[in-house]
Amino acid sequence: MRLNSIPKLAVALVVGLLISGVAKAADTPATLAGTKLVSAADVAKVQSSGAVVIDSRVAAEYAEGHIKGAINVPYREKSAKVVNFDAGQDEFNLAKLPPDKAAAIVIYCNGAECWKSFKASTVAIKGGYTNIHWYREGFPDWKSKGLPAE
Repeated sequence: MRLNSIPKLAVALVVGLLISGVAKAADTPATLAGTKLVSAADVAKVQSSGAVVIDSRVAAEYAEGHIKGAINVPYREKSAKVVNFDAGQDEFNLAKLPPDKAAAIVIYCNGAECWKSFKASTVAIKGGYTNIHWYREGFPDWKSKGLPAE
């Protein structure tokens, strides 16, 4: 291999990785310690039993559509999309969650590739909340099932 072809090969490799999607952010983990991973049916059940449902997406996404009865508490993220993210770089207003830290709370966003609900759930757990239901599949899943939205 000639030395002058190495830069071209490196560029081709990087472009290939970007096109293939390998370089994109990973989906959220399949589980989150301290939470209950829930399905759409589970969300409907706990909501009918009084759970507070939190939409952690930005206000514009919430306005476009959300789970009926959900409250918008946006998770404003600047941290990396990794499990050990630095919550100090982000904003999430725990004061908007119920004062009862044992209350059932569902937190969701835009599905497995959206880190806002993962991060909001993590921050809530670290803030002392003990009954967090993480709806990892989020609003796209809810909507695809024809469940009540507004």
